[in-house]
Amino acid sequence: MRRVRRITRRRALKAAAGAVGAALPLVHVQSANAAGKLTMGVWDHWVPGTNTVLKGFVDEWAAKNKIEVTIDFIPSTGNKMILTQAAEAQARAGHDILAFDQWASHQYADKLTPVNDVVDGLVKQYGPVSKAVEYLGTAGGKWLAVPVAWGSAPLPPCARISLIKDATSEDVTEWYPAKDVKTKGASEWTYEKQLKMAEQCHKAGHLFALGCGANSTDANQTWGATFGAFGAHLVDGKGNVTVDSDPVREVLEYVKRFVPYLPRETISYDDASNNKAFVAGKAALIWNPPSAWAVAKRDAPAIAADTWHFPNPKGKLGRLVPHRPYFWGIWQWAQNKPAAKDLMTFLGQREIVAKLSIPAAGYDIPPFLSMADLPVWADLEPPKGTLYNYPVRPHHDAEYYIVGSSAPPEVGVQIWSQYMIPGMVARIVSGNTAKQTIDWAKSELEGIRR
Repeated sequence: MRRVRRITRRRALKAAAGAVGAALPLVHVQSANAAGKLTMGVWDHWVPGTNTVLKGFVDEWAAKNKIEVTIDFIPSTGNKMILTQAAEAQARAGHDILAFDQWASHQYADKLTPVNDVVDGLVKQYGPVSKAVEYLGTAGGKWLAVPVAWGSAPLPPCARISLIKDATSEDVTEWYPAKDVKTKGASEWTYEKQLKMAEQCHKAGHLFALGCGANSTDANQTWGATFGAFGAHLVDGKGNVTVDSDPVREVLEYVKRFVPYLPRETISYDDASNNKAFVAGKAALIWNPPSAWAVAKRDAPAIAADTWHFPNPKGKLGRLVPHRPYFWGIWQWAQNKPAAKDLMTFLGQREIVAKLSIPAAGYDIPPFLSMADLPVWADLEPPKGTLYNYPVRPHHDAEYYIVGSSAPPEVGVQIWSQYMIPGMVARIVSGNTAKQTIDWAKSELEGIRR
């Protein structure tokens, strides 16, 4: 068997950004060249009003430190964040602080200023970050960027309480009540249980709306965590292709058994499809952050009041909650690095994170495990406690998981960016055998960046 050729960060960047080069001139690049000034580019939050609150804290810090700070909110639509990262890296100019999600900090590692001093200081205050955050945020013992709550979101189940109860006699609010307690129902919440409940809900006319569409991050996370929980790793920690294995065959058999209960349009699902099905009242369960609930709260209040969030099913390797963290990094050419580090330390304080969580409707998950008890998740309603179990809490016996993290980051980014795992699921849905699917995946993995 041929081994995966090591992928350079330059190649990983090229794969993730696609045909960015042709579009670079369209991106406006500023130049921060004066002491006492700082420029910051962060993700444009989807919850209205949240940007304003962040800007208020930045302005407060700026006034106190007599530094002029410009903050730009960059939308993820149209790959604008990816384009901005690539343009600034090429020009070696732009924002001093810029947002990087998932593998992006690894892709630009040779252009970022290590921030061990910032992260180590925050860890000393608040304890460890999750293994998922550490996997994506570090290389060679260095923190490449500062992990942040802003924009970081896992993908746990979001269920209709009444539809699940009517079809299966299970009460998800009793599995995971809004308090720190272990229950029998939670211990029995496994992948086999999910399959059985999907069948029961399907017979009652309700979907478990899980998609496997190409280019869908939800599909990547849903099936990526499922494969991970089965121990079905495509590549190991040394970069060896391990897709032809019993755990992979086992998870593909699980997918095959699930096919009759998946949406008819599962292969064409994008990231909005499951949300739409949920808000329309068609879905009994989806895997999603509380954005679907928030939209229902606005457009379908009765559905929002019948919604509950809780951790993902348990598999052989545990209860893995797929996660997509964000980081804020400092370019090597930043003109005011001490100020940039001080600002990120300020914004990482628990008091600030807690205040930002309120306008963000509890969507953002802090990187520090000790912050899973912020009041917002207990307070938000309807119903009261619907988001209590959205963050991973100690009694969940769960951990955040990065799709492809069995492999080195430079290979994991390819498993993610090429949608390898939902691609395998789509092939099973389309009628391919497990052998055909594994052979396809093996060929793709062995040919990565050849």
